[in-house]
Amino acid sequence: MPAAFLPAIDPARCTACGRCVAVCAPHVLSLHPQGWVKTAALDDAAGCTGCAQCKVACPFGAVRMVRAHSAVLADLAGKTSL
Repeated sequence: MPAAFLPAIDPARCTACGRCVAVCAPHVLSLHPQGWVKTAALDDAAGCTGCAQCKVACPFGAVRMVRAHSAVLADLAGKTSL
Protein backbone atom coordinates (compact mmCIF):
# COMPACT_ATOMS: atom_id res chain seq x y z
CA MET A 1 0.00 0.00 0.00
CA PRO A 2 1.45 3.41 -0.92
CA ALA A 3 2.27 5.84 1.86
CA ALA A 4 -0.43 8.37 2.73
CA PHE A 5 2.21 11.01 3.48
CA LEU A 6 5.53 11.72 1.79
CA PRO A 7 8.45 13.93 2.84
CA ALA A 8 8.75 17.31 1.14
CA ILE A 9 12.18 18.92 1.49
CA ASP A 10 12.51 22.71 1.74
CA PRO A 11 15.75 23.46 -0.15
CA ALA A 12 16.07 26.82 1.60
CA ARG A 13 16.29 25.08 5.00
CA CYS A 14 18.15 21.92 3.96
CA THR A 15 21.86 22.03 4.87
CA ALA A 16 22.63 18.64 3.26
CA CYS A 17 23.77 17.25 6.60
CA GLY A 18 22.51 13.83 5.50
CA ARG A 19 20.69 12.94 8.72
CA CYS A 20 17.42 12.31 6.89
CA VAL A 21 19.20 10.12 4.35
CA ALA A 22 20.92 8.14 7.13
CA VAL A 23 17.67 7.26 8.96
CA CYS A 24 15.69 6.38 5.83
CA ALA A 25 15.18 2.61 6.18
CA PRO A 26 13.87 2.03 2.63
CA HIS A 27 16.74 4.19 1.24
CA VAL A 28 14.53 6.42 -0.90
CA LEU A 29 16.18 9.73 0.09
CA SER A 30 19.54 10.97 -1.15
CA LEU A 31 21.55 14.15 -1.54
CA HIS A 32 21.50 15.86 -4.93
CA PRO A 33 23.60 18.77 -6.17
CA GLN A 34 21.68 21.93 -6.99
CA GLY A 35 24.20 24.35 -8.35
CA TRP A 36 27.06 24.68 -5.87
CA VAL A 37 25.12 23.16 -2.96
CA LYS A 38 23.49 19.84 -2.22
CA THR A 39 20.00 19.23 -0.91
CA ALA A 40 18.08 16.15 0.13
CA ALA A 41 15.52 14.75 -2.28
CA LEU A 42 13.02 11.91 -2.40
CA ASP A 43 14.12 9.59 -5.21
CA ASP A 44 11.42 6.93 -5.02
CA ALA A 45 8.01 8.08 -3.77
CA ALA A 46 6.54 4.61 -4.38
CA GLY A 47 9.14 3.05 -2.08
CA CYS A 48 8.56 5.53 0.77
CA THR A 49 6.75 4.08 3.78
CA GLY A 50 5.71 7.48 5.16
CA CYS A 51 7.29 6.68 8.54
CA ALA A 52 8.44 10.32 9.00
CA GLN A 53 11.80 9.34 10.52
CA CYS A 54 13.42 11.80 8.10
CA LYS A 55 11.28 14.61 9.52
CA VAL A 56 12.15 13.63 13.08
CA ALA A 57 15.88 13.44 12.29
CA CYS A 58 16.11 16.86 10.61
CA PRO A 59 17.33 19.45 13.14
CA PHE A 60 16.66 22.31 10.70
CA GLY A 61 12.96 21.73 10.05
CA ALA A 62 13.60 21.21 6.34
CA VAL A 63 11.40 18.11 6.08
CA ARG A 64 7.64 18.22 6.31
CA MET A 65 5.20 15.43 5.61
CA VAL A 66 2.53 16.16 3.01
CA ARG A 67 -0.33 14.08 1.69
CA ALA A 68 1.03 11.85 -1.05
CA HIS A 69 -1.42 13.15 -3.67
CA SER A 70 -0.54 16.78 -2.84
CA ALA A 71 3.18 16.03 -2.91
CA VAL A 72 3.02 14.49 -6.37
CA LEU A 73 0.97 17.38 -7.75
CA ALA A 74 3.29 19.98 -6.22
CA ASP A 75 6.34 18.19 -7.61
CA LEU A 76 4.80 18.11 -11.07
CA ALA A 77 4.14 21.84 -10.79
CA GLY A 78 7.77 22.40 -9.73
CA LYS A 79 6.80 23.95 -6.41
CA THR A 80 8.71 21.66 -4.07
CA SER A 81 11.62 19.27 -3.96
CA LEU A 82 10.49 15.81 -2.98
